[in-house]
Amino acid sequence: MNDLKKLLPMLGHTKGKRSAVTCSLKCDNACAKAVCNTSSNSYFRDIVSAEFSRRTALGAGAAGILGAAAVAFSGPTPANALAGQNTNPNNGKGNGKSLLPFSPIKPVDAAVDTFDVADGYDWSPIIRWGDPLFTNSPDFDFAQQSAAAQAMQFGYNNDYTEILRQPNGKKGLLICNHEYVNPQIMFPAAPATAAEEAARRNIFRNAVGMSVVELTRDAKGQPWDYVRGGKLNRRITMDTKFEFTGPLAGSDLLKTKGDPTGRFVLGTLGNCSGGSTPWGTILSGEENFNGFFRTNGTSTEDRRYGLENKATAMAWEKEDPRFDARGEDYRNEPNRFGYIVEIDPEDPTSVPKKHTSLGRFKHEGANVIIADNGKVVAYSGDDERFDYLYKFVSKAKYKKNDKAHNMTLLSEGDLFVAKFTGTSAGEIDGSGAVPADGKFDGAGQWLPLVVNGKSAIAGMGIEEVLVHTRLAADKAGATKMDRCEDVQPSLQTGKVYVACTNNSNRGVGSNAPADETNPRSQNRDGHIVEITESRGDQTATTFAWNLLMLCGDPAQGDATYFSGFPVEDVSPISCPDNLAFDTEGNLWISTDGAPSGIGYNDGLFKVGLEGSNRGNVEQFLSVPRNAETCGPIVHDDDSMVYVAVQHPGEEGSYNQLNSLFPDYVAAGAQPAPGDVRAPRPTIVQVFREDQGKGRKNG
Repeated sequence: MNDLKKLLPMLGHTKGKRSAVTCSLKCDNACAKAVCNTSSNSYFRDIVSAEFSRRTALGAGAAGILGAAAVAFSGPTPANALAGQNTNPNNGKGNGKSLLPFSPIKPVDAAVDTFDVADGYDWSPIIRWGDPLFTNSPDFDFAQQSAAAQAMQFGYNNDYTEILRQPNGKKGLLICNHEYVNPQIMFPAAPATAAEEAARRNIFRNAVGMSVVELTRDAKGQPWDYVRGGKLNRRITMDTKFEFTGPLAGSDLLKTKGDPTGRFVLGTLGNCSGGSTPWGTILSGEENFNGFFRTNGTSTEDRRYGLENKATAMAWEKEDPRFDARGEDYRNEPNRFGYIVEIDPEDPTSVPKKHTSLGRFKHEGANVIIADNGKVVAYSGDDERFDYLYKFVSKAKYKKNDKAHNMTLLSEGDLFVAKFTGTSAGEIDGSGAVPADGKFDGAGQWLPLVVNGKSAIAGMGIEEVLVHTRLAADKAGATKMDRCEDVQPSLQTGKVYVACTNNSNRGVGSNAPADETNPRSQNRDGHIVEITESRGDQTATTFAWNLLMLCGDPAQGDATYFSGFPVEDVSPISCPDNLAFDTEGNLWISTDGAPSGIGYNDGLFKVGLEGSNRGNVEQFLSVPRNAETCGPIVHDDDSMVYVAVQHPGEEGSYNQLNSLFPDYVAAGAQPAPGDVRAPRPTIVQVFREDQGKGRKNG
């Protein structure tokens, strides 16, 4: 037990169905370590943006090229999200109307290994870990893996996912992040030779990154098939060349022995959530990159980013010296990760970009919106306990149908961090009790970090601000948040929604106490903040905010709040992670770490935002045992919903499987002798039962 505790320090400390294995592999046991942010700012303040929802109002933008086609795939429209504006005259602005009507399902116990959907709907995989992408890709062989094969196959642990569609709805592009790997499921636990261990590490390097995959189907509303050998299919791995943009390109802080120019880097790491742009590209957030590097671990900068002097879980430093940053040659290599990445999915030969103007931290993702004045605004959360919410405003303006120009918009602009104040600070005692005025609300301002190409932080130059953005935000006096994950605005109303997934250290010891924006001590279930930019202007430096919900399970006695909706009538929900909207303006929430107590499997939930339906949470689907629900896409105009099922069966092993998702055998059975299989991270499509053959409820 002691040996296991050393390997899994979160064992016995996780809440609900959250796995200690996930904590170890995904974020290097961040919650078992000292809090990175020890600054004193915002300890007695209250808090909490607008980006572009990549999943609303599809079909009006993202012009691209496929062969000779002038417009290939459609993504989000670049229309402005003005406060009160309703760009779809048929939508209900979140009042409960839906093109995807359903009766909510009951929570599924965390011990159950099924994929459950609402009555009237069915599901099937689109693509799974190891599925071959190219005509010369080998078929997946669980027992005979290789680095060369994995580089040509769909990667592991799919997170953020996007599906861009051609206007006829018969062809599409699927783009997906691959965040991290689970060695104990991918390979036998038996000791391997040094050569075998090295081979496995090379497989892991090719299993992370991103994938682009062509899709096809017979008609709208029907399930997709992926196209093996599609002309646009692409794998992005740790060997893929990226180019830096913005003020840090060529900076001494990015130069290494392998790249003395400081302008290029191989690979992208810890890719979590993301977003699509009105010009048809994909943004991806580099989140938990720190766990891949060994550093001296003694500097203020190292400690603030969770960089340590210890062998890493992936041990890539054994083959590649750039992951050992203790020496002078690669001291700056960790500075080359932690950015927003942009790729052009319609050009498989293009060099992806890392945009340094948006700062360096644990980016959950980024989403953009075009402001009234034509500038691009991007919002991004730093997914760490007590870290911050950021906003970027471009210097140049969006130009319709000018993709080349628009792909430069994130290279130069102003960077801000959020500070929040509440209206009922004296009433916040950490219990989650609702203030006397019946709501949690207040005002906020965007504090400048970079303005007009210059640092706004005394004692730090612009390059220091953009490499050590957390330290700059500390000095600015930003508000400490409970792990800002996805940030999504409503195109229908212009309001912005921030998923704060949890923070069990809130109010513990010397850590920041509860405040009106983060009103619960030991916040295990998370909450969602709703923001309205001043005057409906996304470039404004002030905003108003309120809490849409305090998540949890009222039946288990959790202190919850759902904007006044009766708590006994909602589906229990915990640890909100990724957000999306349907065309009716309803918010959809995927979870990572379902309600505590007996524990439920994670799922996807719909929430009304307006009128008597505001705060009404209804569960649409539940993912399998040990899995996380990621990357929700709601194409309700297509009667389709998509989720990325990440780390199914993660508490099991190669020799003792904890899940058979998605390749289930008969109920209660085990695979036949010689039938080697594993739980496989998978992109799942959900559709009406009469629209295609699926796998109803597992």
